[in-house]
Amino acid sequence: MNIVKLFELQENLNSRIRNNTSIKKDSLISKETLALQVKMAELANETQCFNFWSNDVTANNDLILKEYINSLNFILTLGLEKEFTDIKINIKTNDGDITSQFLNLYIDINDFIVCSSKDHYITLFEDFLSLGYSLGFSTKTIENAYYSKHSVLM
Repeated sequence: MNIVKLFELQENLNSRIRNNTSIKKDSLISKETLALQVKMAELANETQCFNFWSNDVTANNDLILKEYINSLNFILTLGLEKEFTDIKINIKTNDGDITSQFLNLYIDINDFIVCSSKDHYITLFEDFLSLGYSLGFSTKTIENAYYSKHSVLM
């Protein structure tokens, strides 16, 4: 995965958004973190991984991928805000179920809120990519979907 290119494209998009709105940069980290939590919830909702009370659980992989990329946008943005762009990500598979992975990601986000260290950020990013694999997305699929969305937004 070309993380450097992802950060560059996200920085361009963030700059464009800031230039076209009256956003003050110094007040964004809390809004971006909350946005990530909301986008993660929307992703979980699309997967229906929590929906134990119904046998009618259908998932739309295109919508799941779309929500996954929306979350990725905010993970990249948080890395840019904290200047954690020079990172090495070790993508690993996760044997836990999808629900457990979402709960773990919320813990990762909270850890990042409490202590916005590079280590916490890397853990968040790695666990997020691991979730992508568990959802059936390859690195190439994730990159292509990100590039595709980015080209529409620019």
